[in-house]
Amino acid sequence: MNTVTPETVGLSSSRLARIDRVMQGYVERGQLAGTITVLLRRGQTAHFGMCGQMDRSSEIPMREDTIFRIFSMTKPITSLAVMMLFEEGAFHLQYPISMFIPELADLKVLSNQMDASSERIPLARPITIHDLLTHTSGLGYGLDTLLPVDALMLQEKMMRMDETLAEKIATLGMESAVTITGKVIDNPVVKLNQLEIQLESLLVENFSESPLPFDPFAETLPALDYRLDWRYMDLRRPVNQLLFQVQTTTEMAMREYWLKHDFIEVHSPKLTGSPSESGAELFSLEYFDRTAYLAQSPQFYKQMAMAAGFERIFEIGPVFRADPSFTARHMTEFTGVDMEFSWIDSHEDVMAFEENWLQNIYTRVKETHGDAIKEFFGVDIVIPQVPFPRIPMKQAIEILKARGYTLPAEKKGDIDPGGERELADYAKEKFGSDFVYLTDWPATVRPFYHMRLPDDPTLTRSFDLIANGLEITTGAQREHRVEVLQKQALEKGLHLEPIQYYLDFFRYGCPPHGGFGLGLTRLIMVMLNLSNIREAVYIFRGPTRLNP
Repeated sequence: MNTVTPETVGLSSSRLARIDRVMQGYVERGQLAGTITVLLRRGQTAHFGMCGQMDRSSEIPMREDTIFRIFSMTKPITSLAVMMLFEEGAFHLQYPISMFIPELADLKVLSNQMDASSERIPLARPITIHDLLTHTSGLGYGLDTLLPVDALMLQEKMMRMDETLAEKIATLGMESAVTITGKVIDNPVVKLNQLEIQLESLLVENFSESPLPFDPFAETLPALDYRLDWRYMDLRRPVNQLLFQVQTTTEMAMREYWLKHDFIEVHSPKLTGSPSESGAELFSLEYFDRTAYLAQSPQFYKQMAMAAGFERIFEIGPVFRADPSFTARHMTEFTGVDMEFSWIDSHEDVMAFEENWLQNIYTRVKETHGDAIKEFFGVDIVIPQVPFPRIPMKQAIEILKARGYTLPAEKKGDIDPGGERELADYAKEKFGSDFVYLTDWPATVRPFYHMRLPDDPTLTRSFDLIANGLEITTGAQREHRVEVLQKQALEKGLHLEPIQYYLDFFRYGCPPHGGFGLGLTRLIMVMLNLSNIREAVYIFRGPTRLNP
């Protein structure tokens, strides 16, 4: 095909070249067998591109004279032909179509357009050629049984075969559960993979009431809190189906890596007789004749496993935090991911294990779901490079000051969410990493069981992992010497009696050990770049939500 230089008709050669790259991408991904693109301006062909095959089965390359089935593109072509006849005076646009198709002279419409069982009444006026050209005739394809008009068209089509079947289809509500049998045939007009089922039987398992609380497949959805009220409807969206497929793959990759490195799985109790750690953020409940607590962490029981000689353990299970927070990153119940292992030299051993563990998880998710995640979430899964950068907390505070970020006064050695995001930006700029460890936290903001640095007892052998600006992990080397644990607990203002059972773990020999805890939902939130943790959890629990 003869083309002109794009610049001669006011176009850019370099920008038009992008068309070929986009089309080639469709072919390489298997979305299209082949393409031809033509762009005309001012009566001149400014761009002609061709790629792929005209016939996949015989591997015949695309040709200029390839014939295409153009489906809905027949509409503008037919409309053009009709308007050419109109310009010649062959008809008037307000002519009724019954002048040309007498069978359409006595059409009727539904008295209620959304109710297929409503009365059929005569047309207020005949359908015109103009109605056909503007797609306002009310006629349908007869392909979508969720639409009353299409359902009725299908009913008329099937009446001779099975009147009962047709009636069922005409009265079905959107999202009804049905079992159907029939023959699957090719139909290029059908959007569902160009496949149609010629029905032979239909069993309605459960009629759906109408109207629905909301249409889960609509382009515009109600607010998140409303969708959480109807979570079982919201979960029907394909994007949510994918989310939990990703979660399943993530957990599988976690376990595979642990098992490969000789870890064993444990399940610690979620009812405890005494407060763990600081005693804060605990749910209490009546337990026969005493008070029990929902576990806010399996930490004490992880360490018990180290004292028991298990050496390497992990757990994935529920965690409860009585935190009256309404942020986009907190829940009162979530799935905790925990691991602990013995015979370490420092918290550096724990960090090294976690970063390799995470790299394996991201690799599996990308291999399994990468393309789908790109399509539904617009996210390219990037496999993190190890080792992750490490920033000691003293240095982190100085970095924030240098970047003009002021921490809230009440933090005093801690980092707020804004500071986490600022340090994440710094790590991205300096190291090119979406992950960064903040290490050597002050003892004042860490639990009593974190081991102190030998050369500076005001600091701990602990870390947080920040991923894309969000803290997802807290870990440390634990203190395994009972006399030191007692001293550090008293320094924190704790009473020894309620935690005596915990201190006893370390009286009869316990190796040096460490581990970390990670929120599964936060990891999924970071991985898929979600703005609110409520989107990433199956059923959300917060300070004001106990249902569904």
